[in-house]
Amino acid sequence: MSQVYIALGANLSNPKETFSLAIESLQLAGAKVEMVSGLWQSPAWPVGSGQPDYINACAKLSYEGGAPDLLAILQRIEAQQGRVRSVRNAARTLDLDILDFGGDILHSEYLTLPHPRMLSRGFVLFPLAEIAPRWADPVSGKVISDWIARLPLADVGPIQRLGTWRY
Repeated sequence: MSQVYIALGANLSNPKETFSLAIESLQLAGAKVEMVSGLWQSPAWPVGSGQPDYINACAKLSYEGGAPDLLAILQRIEAQQGRVRSVRNAARTLDLDILDFGGDILHSEYLTLPHPRMLSRGFVLFPLAEIAPRWADPVSGKVISDWIARLPLADVGPIQRLGTWRY
């Protein structure tokens, strides 16, 4: 069993409800959900896009299969929740990303592990730090608090914790 961290994000529909359905679908697909962060709100990207703010969270899973299998499950769940892939940075009903899959380092056409942009995103690092305060980047070995300290204040300022949720 691999220890996996995933990110959940949405800025359309009802993110809290969508996240709960995604967690339930993950469990039905064989993933054991061990822990889920609180909800965090952040502005949509790019700034000035006119999109609603994003709601974000992270979850810790145990998963028996491989990373490509889990990616397929996540994409199926996104589609079930109405995710339509159109243009980059488009608003979405659900975005599920594998952040770390058992510390594996992988670069393929379809999947890069750890997630290539997670270390520069406060909306990922803050909820991840809630559930994995000692998490370390498998590539650099730097702990999550080091990565959070490197975030630009302009990116951190607008992020706010909304509270806990039960899935």
